[in-house]
Amino acid sequence: MANTLKFGAGNWATKEGSTLAYNDENGNFKPLPFDFTRASSATVVNQQGLIETVGSGLPRIDFLGNTKGALLLEMSRTNLIPYSDDFTQSTWQKQSAGVASAPVVTSNYSISPAGTLNADRIIFNIEGGSTSSDFSQITDPVTVSGGDVSNSVYIKSNTTANYTMSLVKPDGNFTTILVTTEWQRFEVNASVPSASVAFRLRLRGSESTSDFADVSVWGAQLEEGSFASSYIPTSGSATTRSEDNAYQQNVTQVIGQSEGTMFIEFIPKDLSTLQILYQAKSSSGVVGQIDIRLQGGLIRALANDGGVNQFFINGGSYTVGTKYKVALRYKLNDSKLYINGTDSGSDTTCNFTGSSLDQVSFADSLYSFLPSIDLLNARLYNTALTDVELQALTTI
Repeated sequence: MANTLKFGAGNWATKEGSTLAYNDENGNFKPLPFDFTRASSATVVNQQGLIETVGSGLPRIDFLGNTKGALLLEMSRTNLIPYSDDFTQSTWQKQSAGVASAPVVTSNYSISPAGTLNADRIIFNIEGGSTSSDFSQITDPVTVSGGDVSNSVYIKSNTTANYTMSLVKPDGNFTTILVTTEWQRFEVNASVPSASVAFRLRLRGSESTSDFADVSVWGAQLEEGSFASSYIPTSGSATTRSEDNAYQQNVTQVIGQSEGTMFIEFIPKDLSTLQILYQAKSSSGVVGQIDIRLQGGLIRALANDGGVNQFFINGGSYTVGTKYKVALRYKLNDSKLYINGTDSGSDTTCNFTGSSLDQVSFADSLYSFLPSIDLLNARLYNTALTDVELQALTTI
């Protein structure tokens, strides 16, 4: 039996940092410490569907969209909105024009997605106005350095009615959203220059919105990035969530040196370049690595042995929010990448003789190409699996 390293949501659930099991050649599973670091607290959707805060240094098990839970790994992000939950603050401007009325805010009106009484009620009313000059909105301007920016917020109706509202993009264009009696997180994105941008939620006569809306609002977030990351609560100033980092060093016994197989099941959360499963020399400056990565909109695999590139396999494209099972076999003149049960690329020139690889991580912990994924499962084998085994392992 091949040595197998397994780690995934089931092992992460204790949140104690010992998240990896080692299957020796006799078939015995042994615990192996796996280091997880994050310098700040962070939020996650728990098994009850509520947003909870997880302390610094502890992994987050995310149940958003799945019942088994997945390890949530994210890069660092900053919520630039100073008061994410308190819309009574003066930083939140309540504006109106034309015949419309200014929004009216009632603090701590309803139970928020966190399960506590801290969602604010906001009543918008454009009083029958039908032009671009008739609007009722809340807005909070902030300054960004330029590039991709995302706005997000949780909203629900306080009545039995649904409401059509406008959530304004960072570049000033608007998107109409349908607010129902259930909490939803709405998100808009845009690329902008270095400038002051604003979070804006409104009714407006020229934007085909409702004439009136009585809604609960919670968890406003404005962040630099192409998608909305997990909620970052703020209370008086911009707040940063630190990056997640999960890795282990000195595990040569579970890494195939001249041949092996890497497997990962995951859901990508953005289109950034990142390494999602990485094994390498842990000594600084020593070149030697094999990894599965997302790059240029493709799932790719790379190997480097002692400074010499062995292969760079381009697999298929991927879609944010879709589940993928990916396996990479590396072996003398016989390396192959399988994605969701399909042979997606190969190399017949690899001569990986071994660089004493002793580190495995989700992302390159030496250079911080950090992932933003939900991790469902991952395995390392120190033998090269056959095509039949790779297909079976990766079939969705």
